Amino acid sequence: MDEKRLIGLRIKEIRKIRGLSQEELAEKAETSANYLSRMERGTENPTLDMLIKLAHALEVEIWEIFDFGHEVSLKEIRKTVNRFLRELNDEKLRMAVKLLRTVAH
Repeated sequence: MDEKRLIGLRIKEIRKIRGLSQEELAEKAETSANYLSRMERGTENPTLDMLIKLAHALEVEIWEIFDFGHEVSLKEIRKTVNRFLRELNDEKLRMAVKLLRTVAH
């Protein structure tokens, strides 16, 4: 899934958690409901200024809009983990194994 779509889904998810309609969030973020709808569908490229306004309107930190790891497939997660592991030096790889053991138990 492309990043624009993931960002849009995340905005929609947070909006629903906050109990806001598209119209209510659009008003709080000083934009139109139509523009917000297109962002949520991943067909619009929101500016950084708009993402900041949305974060404030949703009462979240901006990074939370980009926290869509739970929307990524297991295949993508494994691919990402493997990439990280290949890039680690020996010391960090040992630390990563300890962390994984802790999480797994």
